[in-house]
Amino acid sequence: MGKIAAALAAVAPVVAAAAVGNFATLPNITPWYESLAKPPFNPPNAVFGPVWTLLYILMAGAFFRILRSPEGAARRWAIMLFLVQITLNAAWSVAFFGSHSPAAGLVVILLLDTAIAATIHAFLAVDRIAGGALVPYLGWVAFATLLNGSIWWLN
Repeated sequence: MGKIAAALAAVAPVVAAAAVGNFATLPNITPWYESLAKPPFNPPNAVFGPVWTLLYILMAGAFFRILRSPEGAARRWAIMLFLVQITLNAAWSVAFFGSHSPAAGLVVILLLDTAIAATIHAFLAVDRIAGGALVPYLGWVAFATLLNGSIWWLN
């Protein structure tokens, strides 16, 4: 795959997930999310935008590297897993914010944790840099899982 085609193919699902996430999240921060009881380790809302921007850049860069890697079964598996996890990424925002359901969000984010770990494993088999680029994403989503679970418990 050429550089331009790979760049477009790498950015498109990430931008789509970010757009779905923003569409589901932003109108529901006030008053719904702000009215929820949250644990003391809940970051300020201003933290989420910059963190997600960085993580989405890392995801697109990692996916670009996979798309530019040699053809093969490992590459196909890595692409499929990436598309599964990015779909779950968008689905979490819809479940949690769009549906006003920390319980549904918790179910989706637990699946997302698993999908990200599987994607990292698959990416490492194809391109170690691409796999490593997703590790901060897994760390943040693991933290978000704890936060989601805590919000569900408290509410």
